[in-house]
Amino acid sequence: MTRNASFKKVVRRHAEETGQRYTEALRDLEDLGTRMHHEPVAERLLAHLRDRYGIDPVAATKLSVHKTYVFRIDRKDGSPWVARAFPPARPRAGAEGDAAILRFLERQDYPAERLAAGDAVSDFDGSAVLVTRFVEGARLPGGAAKFAMMGDLLGRLHALPYDDSADRPGGASGEDPSREGTPRQDLLAARSFLDAVDTKVAAAERERFEQLRDQVRSADDGHGLPESLLHGNLLHAPDHAILSEQGPVAINWKASGRGPRLADFAYLIWGTGSWNPRRPDQERIDAAVNAYRRHVEPTDDELGRLEAVMYIRTLYLACFGYRRAITNGSAFNEWWFTEPPGYFSSTAAAVRAAFRR
Repeated sequence: MTRNASFKKVVRRHAEETGQRYTEALRDLEDLGTRMHHEPVAERLLAHLRDRYGIDPVAATKLSVHKTYVFRIDRKDGSPWVARAFPPARPRAGAEGDAAILRFLERQDYPAERLAAGDAVSDFDGSAVLVTRFVEGARLPGGAAKFAMMGDLLGRLHALPYDDSADRPGGASGEDPSREGTPRQDLLAARSFLDAVDTKVAAAERERFEQLRDQVRSADDGHGLPESLLHGNLLHAPDHAILSEQGPVAINWKASGRGPRLADFAYLIWGTGSWNPRRPDQERIDAAVNAYRRHVEPTDDELGRLEAVMYIRTLYLACFGYRRAITNGSAFNEWWFTEPPGYFSSTAAAVRAAFRR
């Protein structure tokens, strides 16, 4: 069988499993890299902001290695801004949704970044640009203190009242703009990452590759669990939280929206573990649990499904990394996102015990 025939077989299976037509599934796999990557020209972005807002920007500095479209904008005439010039594949409605959620959070006095202007979304070179105020601060402290702060941020967020202005589906990472929405979209994106490189997998890796794909197919997407406004990615600092003079502040709300609140909390809990060997860290778990439960008390159903839901984002990250490794011709060394399985079960048990104390 030729590679072309093999790839057509992969596309047909991908279409069947994702509910797409063949042409949609083909585009889903072939255009994946183009949809995710975007690197705006800093000088053009500065000129756009100058013309749009009448400010005097002097420098655009990338804030993240991974997000090549996020810039700190230093100004002669005021405090710095952050400009996110999203990939062109992300509709303007996505950036408008980010702005709507940030307006809601400001009305609730929730510690999040604030919009830099009333009309905070603009069009630039085929992209939607969102401008917010730069949050001055430092990294969160390490250890249990970090997880206490993160647990408190999540608990406060999940306890906020319902508001239809912040009701879009959320919780998925959304690095692929076609896969924004509830955590289920992370699992669909994970399938795309694997299927996009299926025909390039070495025979010696095939068995483990298929095991990973089977895990994605059977994963619990959190459907039916209690919902709230999610941040969608509140684990990594300083990329998603900063310690300001007023306290911890959550930033980067692209993945936010309404979805199963356990997905947010489960990802945070996954990150509490110690390394070498990978095992639960009771002090960090207790810190996260005690801070979170000041605002939200999980249901028995949520605690029962915690182990399964911990796999949503970790499977996504493993599959994202697998595609990147195959595409770059390098070895994949990130199995630790989903291994060992005993870490997931023992961590979930430790969390249940902490909530029941």
